[in-house]
Amino acid sequence: MNKILLSLSAALVASVTVFAAHAEGVQGDVQAGAKKNAMCIGCHGIVGYQSSFPEIHKVPKISGQGGKYIASALNAYKKGERKHPSMKGIAASLTDQDIADLAAYYEASGVVEGAPALEKAAPGSEKVNALLTKGNCASCHGESLSKPIDPTYPKIAGQHSDYLYVALKAYKVEGNANIGRGNAIMGGVAKQFSNAELKELANYIGSLPTELKVVPQSRFK
Repeated sequence: MNKILLSLSAALVASVTVFAAHAEGVQGDVQAGAKKNAMCIGCHGIVGYQSSFPEIHKVPKISGQGGKYIASALNAYKKGERKHPSMKGIAASLTDQDIADLAAYYEASGVVEGAPALEKAAPGSEKVNALLTKGNCASCHGESLSKPIDPTYPKIAGQHSDYLYVALKAYKVEGNANIGRGNAIMGGVAKQFSNAELKELANYIGSLPTELKVVPQSRFK
C-alpha cells in the first residue's frame, strides 16, 4: 500500500507542478484579499461556527493555513473535485487573482511575528500511533502534522476534529453529486480505515498544537 501511495504522491506533485506553471505570475496580495473575503468571514470568521452539511461540524480554521494549500483547495472546489455545494458555488465565482489574494490573506491572518515555535506533538495511544503509521500521515503532513512536505498540502494539526472526520470520510465517497473529494492519494489512505478509526485519528490530530486559528471579525464579536 505504501508503494502505491508513493506512486500516487509523485503523480500528484507532477500535476501540482503543471498547475503552478499555469498560474505563474498570479501573485496574491494580502490587502486585496482582506477586501475580498466577505463570502468567507460569514463562516470562517466566527468562532465555533458550525455547518449542517453533510452533518453538523465546525467549519475549518483557515487563518494561518498555507496559502498554496488554500489556493489548491479553492481550485479543487472550482473544478468539482471537491463537491460541497456551498464551497463549489463560492469558488466558481472567483478568478485566479481572487483566489491568490484570498490565499495570501489567510496565510498571513492571525500570524504573530516572533511567536514561539509550536511544541512538538505529544505521542498518541498505541492504537492511534498504529493508525498514523498505517496511513503514513507524516510523510505528507510533516513533523507533528504541522509542517507539510509540499506547500499545497495542508497543516492538519489542531484542526477541528469534527471537520477532519467529515473531510476524511468525504475521500471515501464515490458517485455522489454533492459529497466527496476526488484526490487519489487521500482516497487511497482514507479507504484503508473504518469510520470509527477515522474518528480516532481526527480526535488525536485535532488535539495537537497548531498554527491554525479562527480570527473573529469585529462585526461578529
